[in-house]
Amino acid sequence: MAKVLAVTNQKGGVGKTTTAVNLSASLAALGQRVLMIDLDPQGNATTGCGVMKREALPTVYQILIGRSTLDQSRIRTEFGFDVLPANRELAGAEVELIELPNREFRLRDALAAAGDAYDFVLMDCPPALNMLTVNGLVAAESVMIPMQCEYYALEGLTDLVTTLRKVRANLNPVLQIEGLLRTMYDPRSTLTQQVSGELESHFGDKVYRSIIPRNVRLAEAPSYGKPVIAFDRQSRGAQAYLQLAQEMLDRRDGRIAPTEQGALA
Repeated sequence: MAKVLAVTNQKGGVGKTTTAVNLSASLAALGQRVLMIDLDPQGNATTGCGVMKREALPTVYQILIGRSTLDQSRIRTEFGFDVLPANRELAGAEVELIELPNREFRLRDALAAAGDAYDFVLMDCPPALNMLTVNGLVAAESVMIPMQCEYYALEGLTDLVTTLRKVRANLNPVLQIEGLLRTMYDPRSTLTQQVSGELESHFGDKVYRSIIPRNVRLAEAPSYGKPVIAFDRQSRGAQAYLQLAQEMLDRRDGRIAPTEQGALA
C-alpha cells in the first residue's frame, strides 16, 4: 500500500508546493511510483509539474463531488509521476461539500481505488484549515510540515499541532507527524540556527536531517513548468530534494531508526 502524506502548514509561503512538486519528482527519479494531489485552488503544484490548469479536466474537484474517478482524473507527467490536478473550480468544492454525505472522507474513499498502484501519495494542502485541507488530513496517514526557521514559524507550528490532534481525535485516529522539513534555510542567520536547534531539541528524530536551502534555481523552475531536478539537477535545491527523497526511503525501509518518529506529542 502507498504511504499517503499530506504536505501541510497553516502558514503560507513556507515551501509546501515547492516541496510537493520537487519531492514527487525526486522520489520518481529514485524509482518510486508517485501520485501528487493538488488540493489548492490556485493550482500552483499543477503548473509546477508542467500541466496546464485550463486543460486539466477533470480535476480533483470532480473527484470530491463524485463526478469523476481517480482513473479518469490522474495525468501522467513527463517527469515520471502522476498528478491529480487542480484549478479555480476547486474553490467551489468548499461550498458544495457541505451538502454532501461523508464530506470529510471523500478523498480518502476515492484514493482507495488506487490499491497498490503507488508507493507514495503526496498531497499539497492549502494554507488554511478548510474542507479541502480536512479531506487531505483524513486521507493521509501522516503529515510532512515544511517550515522556515523563524520566530513566527514556531508560533504557527503550535497551532498546527493542535489542529492535527483534533483531526486525529475526531476523524483520523492514525494521523501522525511524519517529519518537519526546514526550508529556505540560510545558515548565515543566527536566528535560523537558533530556531533549527529548538526544533531538533523539541521534536528530535521527527526533524528531517535533510535541509532545503534558499536557492535561485528552486525559485526559477516553476516558471518553466518543471521540477528543479529537470531544470538544473546539479543545483543545491535539486540535490537537497534528492537527499530528502533518499532519507524518506531510508526511514521507510528501516535504515534510519524510527525513534519517536511520527508521534503527535
